[in-house]
Amino acid sequence: MSRGRVRRAAGSPVAAAAAAALVLLQAAALALSLGCDAAAAEPDYREALSKSLLYFEAQRSGRLPYNQRVRWRGHSGITDGLQQGVDLVGGYYDAGDHVKFGLPMAFTVTMLSWGAIEFGDDIAAAGEWQHTLEAIKWGTDYFIKAHTEPFVYWAEVGDGDTDHYCWQRPEDMTTSRKAYRVDKDNPGSDLVAETAAALAAAAIVFRASNPHYSHILLHHAQQLFEFGDRYRGNYDGSIAEVRSFYASVSGYRDELLWAAFWLHRATGKEEFLRYAVDKADCFGGVGWAMTEFSWDVKYAGLQVLASKLLLDGDPQGERHRVVLEQYRAKAEHYLCACLRLNNGSNVDRSPGGMLYVRQWNNLQYASSAAFLLTVYSRYLAGAGARLRCPDAPAVPPSELLALARSQADYILGRNPLRLSYMVGYGPRFPAQVHHRAASIVSHKANNRFIGCMQGFDHWYASKRPNPNVLTGAIVGGPNCRDEFRDDRANYVQTEACTYNTAPMVAVFARLHNLSAAEEEEGCRPGTALGLSANCR
Repeated sequence: MSRGRVRRAAGSPVAAAAAAALVLLQAAALALSLGCDAAAAEPDYREALSKSLLYFEAQRSGRLPYNQRVRWRGHSGITDGLQQGVDLVGGYYDAGDHVKFGLPMAFTVTMLSWGAIEFGDDIAAAGEWQHTLEAIKWGTDYFIKAHTEPFVYWAEVGDGDTDHYCWQRPEDMTTSRKAYRVDKDNPGSDLVAETAAALAAAAIVFRASNPHYSHILLHHAQQLFEFGDRYRGNYDGSIAEVRSFYASVSGYRDELLWAAFWLHRATGKEEFLRYAVDKADCFGGVGWAMTEFSWDVKYAGLQVLASKLLLDGDPQGERHRVVLEQYRAKAEHYLCACLRLNNGSNVDRSPGGMLYVRQWNNLQYASSAAFLLTVYSRYLAGAGARLRCPDAPAVPPSELLALARSQADYILGRNPLRLSYMVGYGPRFPAQVHHRAASIVSHKANNRFIGCMQGFDHWYASKRPNPNVLTGAIVGGPNCRDEFRDDRANYVQTEACTYNTAPMVAVFARLHNLSAAEEEEGCRPGTALGLSANCR
């Protein structure tokens, strides 16, 4: 994270043209580095979209429905909350273990919902709208259960430390299922505000098809926002057990701003926008210039939401233009940094073109960047506007989409290793994903109980491919040199998380629809996405 003001673009038209040409040269160089065979193998974005939604069914906790498509999974965690006298059955496991962590789960649902709001038509055109609704609702149903009182929210089920001592199928769990909560005396503003954002975004998604459910979601969202704002504090200060796994490094202020923008969008009430405007400076909304967007750090996302109000010409936004322009400057700092047009303050890239933030699970940052680039390109195009970067004052929306596509393609196998980092997609993908359920024979194939240490001895240590394919999961991915070791013990690279895949649902849907339009118009694949001249 870097703190500071965004430097305004300045320079001659010649310099601007040179910078724009540089972006195209970078894209061309990437295509050349991947070789002719990679260029010929066009990604199937529709297949990637369909498989990404299957992954969320593999991560389900609770009683699985009759239409469950991932058949090697079974019921699990069916007594969650019983010890505390509450029903906490359901929700998602975050990754390859069996803890239900509230903060990354809520961010996952926020991103699924945001994608459905912006690119619902694209998702529907690919035939995946119902599956997207199911993925969102599996999360929001759980959030409603976990919000048992206005100022009580159940933050976590299971203990990461004891969970990690065992290697078992979720159907065989013998580890602690203790539940942890935040309340007035033990606050968790970051967690409850992120959950409020998820519920508010989902309320928009369900407004047309299920207005009663949408109303319920919005009711809980507003209560949770009030809870988080009135009783402030980091949730990892109240729940020690989460600190080693999902500590809130950025604090709670970004989540409160994030939730306020989502509640404004869901309700149209100016009070939520005023909150985000009044607290823009003291909560860091117009102070932090970011080079990442993640389950912990929401600033770039909320800055993009703020920018939309200006680009759309929203009347309420116009009344707060001065502050919203400051938000927009920070949003564009992030996007320009991704494009390497930010006067040296840029996001790193691997030699193969992957946006690189840090070693552990780097593809989460590449996927979230791809999402923000895709959505902001739509906002710009709708407003007839261009991105303002220090090194290029007028970047067209197509360039943002081109970079988003390059990240999607990298994930799907257009990389130096010719390896798909989405499990189950393409001819080569990680076979030893760090995932308990996938790495042990399905209970449906062998229902004999597998104990805590037995799983380590017979399955974790095995050098064979996982017996169950975790289709649609996006693993942590390669390092800064595009190197990747497919080993179950290499959890830094081979563990998949729900928030890696969630942003890509919308990106794949958008790219599929654009690719289909290209084919109809007789264009070369990729031309309408900004890598070449426009279709004629």
